Amino acid sequence: YDKTLFWVLLCLLCFGLVMVYSASAASLSQFDNRHYYLVKQAQYALFGLATALMLMRVPMWRWQRWTKYLLVLTGAAMLAVLFAGTEVNGARRWLSLPLGINFQPSEAVKLMTILYMASFFNRRVDEIADTRKLLFVGVIPIFGAFLVLLTRDLGSAVVVVAIMMALLFLANLPMRRILAALAVAVLAGVLFIVTSEFRMRRIGVMWQPWKDPTGAGYQGLGSLLSMNNGGLFGTGLGNAIFKRGFLPEAHTDFILAVIGEELGLITVAVVVAVYLWLVWRAFSIGKQARDVQLYFNSYVAVGIGVWVAVQSFINIGVNISLLPNKGLTLPLVSYGGSSLITMTVAFMLLLRVDYETRQVLQGFSVCDPKLSLKQPENQQGNHDESER
Repeated sequence: YDKTLFWVLLCLLCFGLVMVYSASAASLSQFDNRHYYLVKQAQYALFGLATALMLMRVPMWRWQRWTKYLLVLTGAAMLAVLFAGTEVNGARRWLSLPLGINFQPSEAVKLMTILYMASFFNRRVDEIADTRKLLFVGVIPIFGAFLVLLTRDLGSAVVVVAIMMALLFLANLPMRRILAALAVAVLAGVLFIVTSEFRMRRIGVMWQPWKDPTGAGYQGLGSLLSMNNGGLFGTGLGNAIFKRGFLPEAHTDFILAVIGEELGLITVAVVVAVYLWLVWRAFSIGKQARDVQLYFNSYVAVGIGVWVAVQSFINIGVNISLLPNKGLTLPLVSYGGSSLITMTVAFMLLLRVDYETRQVLQGFSVCDPKLSLKQPENQQGNHDESER
């Protein structure tokens, strides 16, 4: 497996633990226990790593088999959260589980969108050339995005749609159809924005948060002032001022602002470069898997790369007041159990894809033993035609 990728991910996770502790130690809501968020995040990280290590031994063809069952479970969880979810800050996005765990099903929707579309394209290679049939693959992701929108999580819905569009492009859907689908998605997003008063307020102060410094622009203004205070080299770890009551959600949505104030804009640039490298590595792993005809693996790797790219871009854009606040975490860095565990599993899948590609290059078979016996002789030709 790619040891460089593994250690970069582990270092990013440890860096996130340090910054979560620094951003939350002065939190007024948990002033009686400065280690509260650090302990919780460390528990999520350990659980995510343990889960990833166990699932690392599961071959990708089993994930393809399990996709339909995981899809049903994810759909049931999304429906359950609409009726029995826990409401936090006016949004009903979490399910209360035993042991005091709050799970956000929208994070699982992102991963299931990748697995479902990868499984569809791999099983129905002969339908890729038929664009009318190919459009049906978007029905389930669109339905999932709609359920996410009902939880008032526009940011996660945007990520789901972006993953869907990228995988449709990878499946050689004609550009005019991709642009048409993108236009419909943009119009739907605009409709959800203009029909929501609080979203319109955020749009109004998106680039000028000082217009409403005590209202919709409060978080954006606090983030900009925090980064400005840090300069190029920062004020030192733990020395940020704005996290002490002036920057809401400093350990979640706006953790990058704390990084900028304490460690400087140079460190922020390094963090951005790390995410760019992760996205490039995911795309490279996807291309290598496609070259050895592991098409399901290829779609999964590219989907994970798109997920990381879009979610990182939105979070960074919110912190520099380029985009309105969307409530998305910075992958592996921000506080949040559902996001951290789901993203850890996603990166485990990326490592597994890379591992299986290396196995094929060494002459080993990683295909489903049942499907390989039933595979039509002309399926390979269809794959080759699709690539051309």
